[in-house]
Amino acid sequence: MSRRSRAREVALQLLFQRDHNAAVARPAIEAFAEERLRDLETRRFCLELFDGVVGHLEEIDAKLAAAADNWRLPRMATVDRNLLRLGAFEILFLKDTPPAVALDEAIELARRFGSAESSAFVNGVLDRLRREAEPLAPPPASPIPQEPAPEGA
Repeated sequence: MSRRSRAREVALQLLFQRDHNAAVARPAIEAFAEERLRDLETRRFCLELFDGVVGHLEEIDAKLAAAADNWRLPRMATVDRNLLRLGAFEILFLKDTPPAVALDEAIELARRFGSAESSAFVNGVLDRLRREAEPLAPPPASPIPQEPAPEGA
């Protein structure tokens, strides 16, 4: 498992915990990450993910609610909800993570920590979110230069 994958795993654990107890003090959050991630850069990435999701929670949840047809976030399993939040944060706000990588990582975490249906659910919601978040591509340039129309035509 790569260091960044491991950081995502610990960030998911922190988000899961926060979902059930938002009053956990910051030193306890940092200690949890430090106990599991010895490498400083990996720990920083983990806390960047955690802080990013928490900092953008309202916007992320609104976008997820729109992308998850017929599902309200409070009705989702805690693991699935937080996997979606984690993946959505990376897709929407972390420009150094390619959206396809964020999607694949979330699906892999869903396989490991979710139910039998979690990976398909996470894939469907995050793929829709990714497609909606992509800027519209400009039309391709014409390979043949267009000549101006003759006068009087």
